[in-house]
Amino acid sequence: MISQAANSPCALAVPEMLLEMEQEDVDVPSRRVLITGATGLLGRAVFKEFNENNWNTVGCGYRRAQPRFEHVNLLDSIAVHDIIHDFQPHVIVHCAAERRPDVVEGQPDAASQLNVAASANLAKEAAGVRAFLIYISTDYVFDGTSPPYKETDVPNPLNLYGKTKLEGEKAVLENNEDTAVLRIPVLYGEVERLEESAVTVMFDKVQFSNKSANMDHWQQRFPTNVKDVAAVCRQLAEKRMLDPSIKGTFHWSGNEQMTKYEMACAIADAFNLPSSHLRPITDSPVVGALRPKNAQLDCSKLEMLGIGQRTPFRAGIRESLWPFLVDKRWRQTVFH
Repeated sequence: MISQAANSPCALAVPEMLLEMEQEDVDVPSRRVLITGATGLLGRAVFKEFNENNWNTVGCGYRRAQPRFEHVNLLDSIAVHDIIHDFQPHVIVHCAAERRPDVVEGQPDAASQLNVAASANLAKEAAGVRAFLIYISTDYVFDGTSPPYKETDVPNPLNLYGKTKLEGEKAVLENNEDTAVLRIPVLYGEVERLEESAVTVMFDKVQFSNKSANMDHWQQRFPTNVKDVAAVCRQLAEKRMLDPSIKGTFHWSGNEQMTKYEMACAIADAFNLPSSHLRPITDSPVVGALRPKNAQLDCSKLEMLGIGQRTPFRAGIRESLWPFLVDKRWRQTVFH
């Protein structure tokens, strides 16, 4: 069972000073939020953001869940029902997804189960306890031919990943009208392994400058810090608690446009590393799932609500990557 705060009718009889002491010792925040995919790069940041801002926060994960998070298989509808009805969250942030386009192409059925079917079921269960659901989606629902994209623009995903996430959007909105779809672009942040992010995975190619490395200089990206997305989720949830009209589709993104080549050069610059070994490739990639050339998201809808946070890329990437720096001398001089 998951503990939650209960307002005891006996509390009024307790002397005031004792009550204050009791609250200091055992008070659990009254606002409850459940985070799916809490073991992942985004989920960890979302969990931390809510947990540090006076929310009673429960995270669930699958492979890496225990001991910190609840172990829940989102494809198990009984397990999903039980955790939601046990905890009775006010808000659910659904971060869990198969987000790697090339993996989705290779395992379409498994990806559809998680990205669509599990999301639809989660939306139904959220509706059952009147929880506000934030479904994390992607800029890959667009084809990248006419940016920037507003929430009202017609999606046209080029790859199966984008298609499954778009189907997931439709499924959650159909099953729970109290849903926000939050589309976001490529993410980076405090990774546990460099491979956790398509941005941080480039660090070894940047660091090992004795070997030339080809870097994509065709696709326009907007690298976005998971801390910023987490802050947006919390702000959206808190605004929703005050205003039930907060629902529908929203966009959030970093505002620095870069190709992977430009990101790699910026990473090199952030750590005073050479970048002359990095080679820009301006041709459209021919291997793997199709990618949109420029799926820039227009974020003005959230900005008009006073919601948003943006970390400058160089500052964010330095904070994320310095533990993986091979040259320890540089780390000591800069950070100690």
